[in-house]
Amino acid sequence: MDKITFLGAGSTVFAKNVLGDCMTVEALQDFEFALYDIDEQRLHDSEMMLNNLKKNLHSNVTVKAYHNRKEALSGAKYIINAIQVGGYDPATITDFEIPKKYKLRQTIADTLGIGGIFRNLRTIPVMQAFADDIKEVCPNAWFLNYTNPMAVLTNIMLKEGIKTVGLCHSVQVCTNDLLDSLDLPKDNIQSKIAGINHMAWLLEIKQNGKDLYPEIKKRAKAKQKSKHDDMVRFEILDKFGFYVTESSEHNAEYHPYFIKNLYPELIDDYNIPLDEYPRRCIKQIEEWSQMRDDIVNDQNLTHQRSNEYGSYIIEAMETNKPFKIGGNVLNTGGLISNLPENAVVEVPCLVDASGVAPTYIGNLPEQLAALNRTNINTQLLTIEAALTNDKSKIYQAAMLDPHTASELSIDDIISLCDDLIEAHGDWLPSYK
Repeated sequence: MDKITFLGAGSTVFAKNVLGDCMTVEALQDFEFALYDIDEQRLHDSEMMLNNLKKNLHSNVTVKAYHNRKEALSGAKYIINAIQVGGYDPATITDFEIPKKYKLRQTIADTLGIGGIFRNLRTIPVMQAFADDIKEVCPNAWFLNYTNPMAVLTNIMLKEGIKTVGLCHSVQVCTNDLLDSLDLPKDNIQSKIAGINHMAWLLEIKQNGKDLYPEIKKRAKAKQKSKHDDMVRFEILDKFGFYVTESSEHNAEYHPYFIKNLYPELIDDYNIPLDEYPRRCIKQIEEWSQMRDDIVNDQNLTHQRSNEYGSYIIEAMETNKPFKIGGNVLNTGGLISNLPENAVVEVPCLVDASGVAPTYIGNLPEQLAALNRTNINTQLLTIEAALTNDKSKIYQAAMLDPHTASELSIDDIISLCDDLIEAHGDWLPSYK
């Protein structure tokens, strides 16, 4: 029996979306869905939920929870990865509270910034352990990575020789969200997006062949005259000429321009939600008990296929019917010519039975490539730090981080890194 293994299956809502989608696909009806999570209660919840879903969707899949990771992976054809190492408490709290002692403030801290660096450092060893298991028990499996920080973790798995594609929601929703926010119609739209994860660029947007960017820029500039939720991205659009895929709260901390102690008024001017990710975590924790009743114990639970890429990728590989995605892949051969070849880039890809075929983009506009490279610098140094256990590489990654470097001195950056290494304790390996 073919197998889809879900690592981090205690993410019950996400498991419902991705594996619920797979249950609706005819080509996947005889698959086993192997669930694995280190949280036994959440694992059990997801197993119950998916079995309810299976019954109500009249699906022929087999749902099985595993307490041994290697057994869950054994013989897998596809692996869906959606883990978080360290959780909200203690890891996320540490990532936000220690930097505040240095007056370094963040919004999300799941991709870049000092929080993103340390989220990578505690997650990479787990990903390497996954890779070791995969090479032993399912070496030909496709690894669908949903875990942030996307670019670095996808890069790590590719370095390990695992067939990997990184998947993010931002590309899927970028164009429609932009058009909705500016009251523009969404029919017959053609778009082209490329860059890096959370900082890919809407390079082209046309309607019936007509360039929409002049009207978009005009409306975006007018909308900036009053407060709204996308002010950072509209400012980037105005100053750099293109719209960026990921949200304003994310991009506020990927650049050196928006969260600045010297200019505290910018937080209000750009409507930046500091500490947004911890707020979301607290809300989700508070709401989980009610959500658990609504999802896990609902005997009548059903599902309609979502727009998550996961099931469509697996279906395309099983049926050889091509499907287009925005995927995170290694920049092999210079898919984006003016970005480093050892970086992971986010580009259009075609998926079929032969795998994931990325599209050649060529050069990005130089100002966009320059912004991407500021983030790639930190990503590549973080990878070096993790692979060598060299503490100086952590310092260098942080010194090159756009937001951190724009706020702190070199001495403070080193001190902050040391404080975070100490505070995270056993969640991190030992560094020399």
